[in-house]
Amino acid sequence: MQRRTLLHRASAVLTGLAAGTTLLALSAPAALAQARRTPPVMEVWKDPLCGCCDDWITYLEKNGFSVRAFDTGNIAARQRLGVPEQYGSCHTALVGGYVVEGHVPAADIHRLLRERPAALGLSVPGMPIGSPGMDGPLFGGRRDPFHVLLLGRDGSSRIWASYHQPPAGAATAQPPANGADAGAAAATATDRDGRPWVEAEVRRVDRSNRRVSLRHGPIPNLEMGGMTMVFQLSDPALLEQLQQGQRIRFSAALIQGEYTVMQIAPLP
Repeated sequence: MQRRTLLHRASAVLTGLAAGTTLLALSAPAALAQARRTPPVMEVWKDPLCGCCDDWITYLEKNGFSVRAFDTGNIAARQRLGVPEQYGSCHTALVGGYVVEGHVPAADIHRLLRERPAALGLSVPGMPIGSPGMDGPLFGGRRDPFHVLLLGRDGSSRIWASYHQPPAGAATAQPPANGADAGAAAATATDRDGRPWVEAEVRRVDRSNRRVSLRHGPIPNLEMGGMTMVFQLSDPALLEQLQQGQRIRFSAALIQGEYTVMQIAPLP
């Protein structure tokens, strides 16, 4: 009797183990499928008033990413994550252990996460017109050539992808001479250091953080198209010359990886 009871108990245990193994085998594909359905979470550091950063985030969310944005600026994040200044742009992101700097296309980020190379991450330096987030109606369909760079942890880089490249042997296309671009091409006035004057409307003055949001025309020396952008100021005293809604002209430069208003002058 005792032996029969032990056999019944052993049989029940084995049946339970087999059922558990079957459940695990059945649930594994479901768990894998669920993981694949969960969008990658990307953290993005940007200025709260940067319109092209917001447009890039909207583009990412439409292309398979979940985004957590931090409106603290991106200079500290870029430095903390180890991106050299020459690869800098207006926002810095982190996803799957990789850094993403600037207006990188979603397809290249998905490829990065799929292939997982030994690298720091990806960058589109500057703010090329025609890249995601820099391709709105304001730019009139303009598509400037740009490269997506794979950044090494040693500061090196190589081309990961290229966009809008002219055919071999073709003449370089000139930007369309319409709207604000035509006005910038015609302007020859410069500040005392030779930087071009750019017309702008003051959208917001942030005196506590010494920043100003400007809706401006193209800035040729920065290869930046017309947009609304947040700038730091080379001299805090410049804040005293600015009021919301004011029309000004200004000159700008890239200083330690941050777009900076250098001089301000009243419109003639």
